[in-house]
Amino acid sequence: MTIGTITEKLIDGKAIYDQIGRSYDQTRTADPGIISTIIELLTPCQEGHYLDIGCGSGNYTVALSQQGHRITGVDISDEMLSKARAKSDSITWLKGDALDLQFDDREFNGATCILATHHFQKLDKAFAEAYRVLKPGAHFIIFTATPKQMHGYWLCHYFPKIMFDTCKIMLEQDDIINHLEQAGFSSITTKKFFVTNNLTDWFLSAGKYRPEIYLDPTVRAGISTFAKLLPDDPEMHNGLRELRSDIDTKAIQSVINKYENQDGEYLFLCAEKY
Repeated sequence: MTIGTITEKLIDGKAIYDQIGRSYDQTRTADPGIISTIIELLTPCQEGHYLDIGCGSGNYTVALSQQGHRITGVDISDEMLSKARAKSDSITWLKGDALDLQFDDREFNGATCILATHHFQKLDKAFAEAYRVLKPGAHFIIFTATPKQMHGYWLCHYFPKIMFDTCKIMLEQDDIINHLEQAGFSSITTKKFFVTNNLTDWFLSAGKYRPEIYLDPTVRAGISTFAKLLPDDPEMHNGLRELRSDIDTKAIQSVINKYENQDGEYLFLCAEKY
């Protein structure tokens, strides 16, 4: 999932998603458990109109539409949108920027933003735009990961600098909440998400109990943390070699056990517009 901004940093991010969009859907699909929680928090009504900000290739947008909800998907990546449009012609797909949503005030009954907020250079502006286009009483659902959660994931053992650099673009829970409140949202609640071994969307922490998936270049190509690295990146090369060895010797289990915690791997936030 992604949406860019007008900044140079995120123009580069757009290029990354245009790149990974080519094979993205080979390993990325809407996870039923995530969809279930989104619907629980969004509380959609059948006659409502909903917005998926940073819809990417449309996996979650389509899944929400299949529940009988009218939804519009917006993203900055042409490659991602081409994949999305091929999946459904009953959904409105638009190219757009989270910082300048081309919609009327109070147009939507709710909005989602799934694994995309870390691509917003100006989160306050993105949240202000989300607030503007929502009707009073609407819910804004965010699915993301915090630095604390990422630092507590065992991939840090094999790729410490890569994970550290990724954590730098994430925001802690309190920071996200502060940005939401500054945009006007209130009644903000959170819910931790714990990866299981039957997760169907293979994003960064999807291999919590299936470490072998990271050895697959197709899986890595669908994860922005890995996809943006050069093929000969030394830490990537050494980390994969060590991971492969630990999987073969079953030493991987002790590494996984060392990182067990109660913080979860991802976080849902639900904010309301009064």
